[in-house]
Amino acid sequence: MRAVVTRVTEASVTIAGTVRGRIEKGLLVLLGIHAADTEAQAEKMADKICGLRIFEDAAGKMNINLAGVQGALLIVSQFTLYADTGSRRPGFTQAARPETAVPLYERVIALCRERGFPVETGEFGADMEVSSVNDGPVTILLEV
Repeated sequence: MRAVVTRVTEASVTIAGTVRGRIEKGLLVLLGIHAADTEAQAEKMADKICGLRIFEDAAGKMNINLAGVQGALLIVSQFTLYADTGSRRPGFTQAARPETAVPLYERVIALCRERGFPVETGEFGADMEVSSVNDGPVTILLEV
């Protein structure tokens, strides 16, 4: 499982002209599910996302997590994180098929909500427009 996590001052996802999810201060998470991923990886990923200390403290050091800033999450499925780029035309055979990916994507969302965070989402498999205002910019690649 891979995630590109960006610290944002705001982010949104729009589907067919309608805003599906919107957050202010928090994290935009592009989440990719590998074909071999399991629920154990979903739990590890949720822990990493929710505990990631990438917000600045009073001394200007990245030392505060999402709870410390009362932030929110926008989690968007992103199968292209498992692109095989050995040629100019990427292949996606490493990405999980929907029957595997959807339950794991939904599990990460549920686990983040169980930890008390507001979570907005995209729609799995939809053609989405994602907008964000990066804060910093700070962008972290997570892999479990």
